[in-house]
Amino acid sequence: MTAQRLLDRVRSGSGSGSCSSLSLMRSRSSSSRLICDPRRRPCLAVQTRLLQTDRRRYSQSASKHALHSSTGLGRLLKVSEEVADAVATNRPVVALETTIYTHGALGDLHLEDIVRKHGAVPAVCGVLAGVPTVGLTVPEVERMVHEGAQKASRRDLAYLVGKGLTGKGIHGGTTISGTMVLARLAGIRVFGTGGLGGVHRGGHDSLDISADLTELGRTRVAVISSGCKGFLDIPRTLEYLETQGALVSTFADGRTGAVDFPAFWARDSGCASPAVVQNEHEAAAIILAQEQLGIESGLHFANPIPEAFAISREDMEAVISIAVREAEEKGFTGNKNTPYILTRIKELTQGRSVPANRALVQANVERAANVAVELSRLLLGASPAPHKPFYTTRAPPKPIQTQKAKATPEPTAATPQPIHTSDILVAGSVALDLSCDYAGGGSLGAENAVTPVLHTSNLASINQSVGGVGHNVALAAHRVSEEGNVRLCSMVGDDIAGSTILSSLKASGLDTSCIRKLGLEYPSTRTAQYVAVNDADKNLVVAMADMAIFTNHSFPTYWNSAVAAAKPKWLVVDGNWAAADIQTFLQAGRRHHARIAFEPVSTAKSERLLAPFQPSSSTNTKTGSGGLHLFPHASVDLATPNQHELAAMYHAATRNGYFENPGWFEVIDAFGMLGARDAFERLTSAELTDAGVPVQTINLLPYIPTIVTKLGPRGALLTALLPRRDPRLRDPDAAPYVLTRCRNDHPHVGGVYMRLFPAAETVRDVVSVNGVGDTFLGVLVAGLAQGGRIENLVDVAQRAAVLTLKSHESVSDELFGLKNELRLAALRE
Repeated sequence: MTAQRLLDRVRSGSGSGSCSSLSLMRSRSSSSRLICDPRRRPCLAVQTRLLQTDRRRYSQSASKHALHSSTGLGRLLKVSEEVADAVATNRPVVALETTIYTHGALGDLHLEDIVRKHGAVPAVCGVLAGVPTVGLTVPEVERMVHEGAQKASRRDLAYLVGKGLTGKGIHGGTTISGTMVLARLAGIRVFGTGGLGGVHRGGHDSLDISADLTELGRTRVAVISSGCKGFLDIPRTLEYLETQGALVSTFADGRTGAVDFPAFWARDSGCASPAVVQNEHEAAAIILAQEQLGIESGLHFANPIPEAFAISREDMEAVISIAVREAEEKGFTGNKNTPYILTRIKELTQGRSVPANRALVQANVERAANVAVELSRLLLGASPAPHKPFYTTRAPPKPIQTQKAKATPEPTAATPQPIHTSDILVAGSVALDLSCDYAGGGSLGAENAVTPVLHTSNLASINQSVGGVGHNVALAAHRVSEEGNVRLCSMVGDDIAGSTILSSLKASGLDTSCIRKLGLEYPSTRTAQYVAVNDADKNLVVAMADMAIFTNHSFPTYWNSAVAAAKPKWLVVDGNWAAADIQTFLQAGRRHHARIAFEPVSTAKSERLLAPFQPSSSTNTKTGSGGLHLFPHASVDLATPNQHELAAMYHAATRNGYFENPGWFEVIDAFGMLGARDAFERLTSAELTDAGVPVQTINLLPYIPTIVTKLGPRGALLTALLPRRDPRLRDPDAAPYVLTRCRNDHPHVGGVYMRLFPAAETVRDVVSVNGVGDTFLGVLVAGLAQGGRIENLVDVAQRAAVLTLKSHESVSDELFGLKNELRLAALRE
């Protein structure tokens, strides 16, 4: 039989000798005859197979192989939806251990917040009541801490999980070893922690060697820690890791030349590091190389403690010498040895070891997040290889594409790449919309009725679509923008409506990497839904909205991370959020230099922007505790209310003290608005003036310098506060719309611009009013993100709204046809 035929049999699973030969080759590797004898064809076939194995064997995580196999791991291992989605799409993920919570004494380290702040997804690993879990929530970790947990290394996992299968759920706080196992099963590549276990002093006789070291020899996860504690035998630890085939490399951290392997509290140990990496990009490249080469051992990147918290090597050696000697004298051995030594170190350093410990853990987790982000860039092809290989292959190695296990929920985005920026980030609602259009004939004599009959069933045409103000705005902007320029930040529940929405969004191509799916850990969470009942003329009769998910759940750290990752030119926030979350988005947007638009959503929700104003105790009148800053540092740049929402915002500002702020009066006084009614009627209409629309917009301008009031069939009213150097103040074409010019020496106010834009088209055959105003804002912001002037964009935005008015969808799919028109409008001076 030829070697090729044997190879084919091995690939197909046939051939009785292949597996036994592999076992012999492994178990009797000292026999050169078994490996090299050309007469042993099965062995040759196995070796050929090993040499020709494609990258799938090594690049696919162990979890995916196991979850799809008959072993049933998919029924045992629980991976949170957020983590599973991040792994499946090569987003940055950092594994975190639970022993630091269940057996540590450092308090709340905010490690998950640190990971998110630096652009990665945290994955806390542990065994919760017998269930191995990757992506533990804060309540779950707190439960483990309060109820007590065993330390769980590799050897303990099967015991704890097996007990769980029999109904005896035991918590397990995973050590480095246990966390590495769970991280590897879930496909996570990077793990940030405090300190690595090692060879204990005298370990060459007692064999007291941490399982962390053997785990590094067989589990391909990159562990970032501050090295080993100084009371361990660091030279033998490094020697042991070398024997295990685990790379040990230390971050240079600004140093040049050879550097020491760190000793936890001390930046150096007196032992030279076997290797050195300069930065996170180098570390990520090494991790990727290890993976593509198919080397299954782990990697340890040592990160020295920040200098501000470091304790000198000499001081630590003196302290450790005393602590170790006392432990020996008092007979503290085995598992009692380390706790005693740590307690004495704390006492002998007068407590300095504790803040040092906290600082190094946080620094390591931050470093791990940065490495994970760099690795994600490499996996997604964002960075070229650092050097050319000295050989060529048939095809260059490709980034690993991790496949999600079938047991996990479907991802929230087709190709989410949160490390990339977006021109527009929309933070708002996504909902399942039902539009019920009355068809007449519901009761005797009602055949020609326009309005549905109350207290009974009515014939109707019912259409389902994905809506929600945030979704509609984002989709409209997406359809007139370049691919990847728009991202939606929102929430859905783990239910049928949520699954329907995610499938639809995936098909639309909208970037949804910042949509958060709330799983079973958030009971009674329902995906938002909106039901509109319209009369026969498609005018709204009544609507029912279930948007509680957006006010019942708040994730400020997550929202901050979303804005930080996107770094948008424009951030759109809708009024469905709780008032506190609206402020979170506004503050995050300002920190990252985004322009901010607010969509009020409804009369009641519009007031959430204008929380009760309480003047601050300082003399600074630019803001109060309500949170909104005044022009020229306004918190919101643009708002797009309808007439009713505008009135609600005006009354909320009046009621909550915004017009009592001296800073507000300074801006209003600069307008010089006495006797402006005639001008209002000239620029708008007597009807709008009588309704108070111009006055209301003027009063809100110091807090929202640009307001576009949507007036339905009457068009849209643009009211804008012009800065002192605004070119419209000198433009003859703009002169008819300059309502007033600054009447005093205010350093920033130039004047007020007011312009009524007639409706783009009179629509007689209205199909649906859902999403019309949202479409208007989405297209408007898309043009602004391209650098357009708002007065040149309103007409295009109105034409887009008309397209949606004629569509059953919340956002017309014909908006693509306006992309070029919008681009030209944005270029117009």
